[in-house]
Amino acid sequence: MAESKNLLTVLWSGADVLRGKMDANEYKTYLLGLIFYKYLSDSYLAKVYDLLNDETPDSLEEAQAQYEEVMKSDDAEELLQELKDSLHYTLYPDMTYVSILNSAKNNVFSREKLQEAFNRIQESDELFNGLFADVDLYSNRLGTGDQKQSSTIAEVIKVLDGADLIHAEGDVLGNAYEYLIGQFASETGKKAGEFYTPHGPAQILCRIAMTGQESKRGLQVYDPCMGSASLMLSCRNYSKEPDYIKYYGQELMPSTYNLARMNMFLHGVFPENQHLRNGDTLDADWPVDEVTEFDVVTMNPPYSARWSAAEGFKQDERFMDYGGKLAPKSKADYAFLLHGFYHLKQTGTMAIVLPHGVLFRGASEGEIRKILLKNGSIYAVIGLPANMFYNTTIPTCIIVLKKHREGRDVLFIDASDLYKKEKKQNVMNEEHIDKVLELYNERKTVEKMSYLASYEEIGSNDFNLNIPRYVDTSEEEEEIDLKQLSSQMKETDREIKETNHTLLEMLGELTFDNSGTKEAVEALMKILGEE
Repeated sequence: MAESKNLLTVLWSGADVLRGKMDANEYKTYLLGLIFYKYLSDSYLAKVYDLLNDETPDSLEEAQAQYEEVMKSDDAEELLQELKDSLHYTLYPDMTYVSILNSAKNNVFSREKLQEAFNRIQESDELFNGLFADVDLYSNRLGTGDQKQSSTIAEVIKVLDGADLIHAEGDVLGNAYEYLIGQFASETGKKAGEFYTPHGPAQILCRIAMTGQESKRGLQVYDPCMGSASLMLSCRNYSKEPDYIKYYGQELMPSTYNLARMNMFLHGVFPENQHLRNGDTLDADWPVDEVTEFDVVTMNPPYSARWSAAEGFKQDERFMDYGGKLAPKSKADYAFLLHGFYHLKQTGTMAIVLPHGVLFRGASEGEIRKILLKNGSIYAVIGLPANMFYNTTIPTCIIVLKKHREGRDVLFIDASDLYKKEKKQNVMNEEHIDKVLELYNERKTVEKMSYLASYEEIGSNDFNLNIPRYVDTSEEEEEIDLKQLSSQMKETDREIKETNHTLLEMLGELTFDNSGTKEAVEALMKILGEE
């Protein structure tokens, strides 16, 4: 843990260099991009040393020196080919992080050389295509003029030198990267919704989707709104065969898509297990070749987004089985849900986060919901606390879906009070997450917490899934003891009379300088005397 903490400290210090020059949504791109470049470069040098000496280097400088030496020899081309075959990319000696760091320390840093390194990696394999496109080394936000801009990048390069990315054990590096993404989400606020799902909801979503599939080798996970791929990668934590998971993800925003690709590598996901795409999920279906159904579908789509809802979608296989109804133009929530559900295997589980409106809104959404319930597709509804997400303060819910199960009952869980209040966000701790999973797995009615509703009962509620209709969390008012109340009223009445009598006696003893005041006091005494 100490190593992890040290790594986090170093990585976070890199943010301090950029903070103040631009907002978190922009400087996250620089920091996370440069960390990834360092990781690729350091891994490359370690591989060079391993191929030459069959062991890990004690220092990257030693590996760099050997690499420079061998590149002058006749073995250079053969070594480069071997590196390309195993790592999918190559770097010349003057393009490594170690080389560029030395130039930064000696005040001869060249942005052009760093850009060359980026280009070399990006052009090595389709896997890295456009990966550093957002890291603009010539942006005015880095400072005014060439010197200041170069100086800013050189400073980050120097700070990140303290991070040992090669000897970080297990998933330490991936977890550190994930931590940074979470920190940036917190700083970025509303813009963070597109790339990050907070820890609590993410763990609930993934643990539920993975339930019963923990031992499956070659598990296929799909997230059509993947953001930074955090949700999909969280599924690794609950698999007994994490190295064999295949990831399929799509993301609309190019910068976020690149972040997801980096995140995959930094979590040690093999290139052959990464199937990521930059595209619009609703506009055109994907994937459509080879694998199209998945064991696990996780989703945290943009809430109540607009979409075209064009007539042509009624013939789209994803949406055609719902009575000719489409999600309304102003609210694409059910379009995302049906897209994910279409790609779910018969034996799989899907978990999606959506606003509460999907549980009770009528018109086309009501019709779609009714058909899903009739088919037994909705397995559970979990109400989350408000103010959990960075891009909205509204309460949200997790809907769990399955295909071809026996029964049509639905489990409702009210987890709205399971949180700890922090400065900006409400946070679900491990005890809160465990409680939700306990209720989910027990699948029974627990007073004020959960309710297992039959299909008939839901039908009698006009297929409204609003959680308070099923889980009653209201506190009963205490019964009023009329005898005790009567006694208290008598006592209060007695005390009032006693106080009035005392006040009359005090007023009767007063003397007055003018007749006006005397008349006013006598009038008051008359009123008190009548009571």
